[in-house]
Amino acid sequence: MRDAGEITEDFCRIGRRLVTEGLIGANFGNISIRSGDGFYITRHGSYLDLPGELAYVSLEGPAPRQASSECRVHRQIYKETPHRAVVHAHPPHAVALSMSKNAISPVDSEGLLFCPCIPVVTGFPGSEELALNVSQGLLVSSVTIARGHGTFAGGIDLDEAYIRTSLAEHSCRILILLKQIIPDAEYST
Repeated sequence: MRDAGEITEDFCRIGRRLVTEGLIGANFGNISIRSGDGFYITRHGSYLDLPGELAYVSLEGPAPRQASSECRVHRQIYKETPHRAVVHAHPPHAVALSMSKNAISPVDSEGLLFCPCIPVVTGFPGSEELALNVSQGLLVSSVTIARGHGTFAGGIDLDEAYIRTSLAEHSCRILILLKQIIPDAEYST
């Protein structure tokens, strides 16, 4: 098992990529990685590019109060899906498209190949409803969007979850650009 220092380095590296690519702003979003009978997650209000000390959350029992407010969602994902890492970001194009769609169907080649349908789910941030809906979405797709809130992407590691987050935002950006070129086009449900 990897130690907390190595895990923190990975969190910082992925956090910097999320910030650089504009997939999060300020201290929005959170990331986690499965470890033992629980997972490490960023703390509530931490910056993802400089997360500081991580919180360890068991899959059962109360979560530490310093854990991210989305801790419940991450816990449910680890209980219900095979994912070993989760990135929750607030990519602006994905959030915008989620406001009027129940699912997003990418039209770009990478989106079609890696996430041909991105579910859009509901639930208040940090709620049990959101936790259940996101985990169900991540059983059928590698990335799910919480309506008006942001993406949750799972993977075997943080790199894969980050790539899926970036891919979803790219596909949503392409859809918005295409809608500007062909206003009557309908690409998502």
